[in-house]
Amino acid sequence: MLNKKYDKVETVIGENSVITGEIEVKGTVRIDGTVKGNIRSDWVMVGPKGKVIGDISATGLAVAGSVEGNVIASNSVEIKSKGQLRGDITSPKLVIIEGGVFEGHSRMQKGEEKVLELQGKGESSGH
Repeated sequence: MLNKKYDKVETVIGENSVITGEIEVKGTVRIDGTVKGNIRSDWVMVGPKGKVIGDISATGLAVAGSVEGNVIASNSVEIKSKGQLRGDITSPKLVIIEGGVFEGHSRMQKGEEKVLELQGKGESSGH
């Protein structure tokens, strides 16, 4: 569903990498390692071995790994068959493939509104 949006990946967090702190990327970021902090990007892909502990604000998000935090996506969120998302989601479109795990609340937001504001810098939801 979202694959065309992720064709060109500008930034990759490698499988053996651990990043602590806020990340802001113009374009697409793929997380194959661990990120402890908030992410703001156009498109975010969390690979099968990827893990994010923090909030994500993006146009779209695809989760094949693990996310612990709140998500605001102005276009869509897709949780793949082995993906796990624990936190609240605000997005106009939510797709959970059979086998995917979502624990939290979802709020359907209309249209392409700009919803890029996260909690204060350094604050995480603690999910």
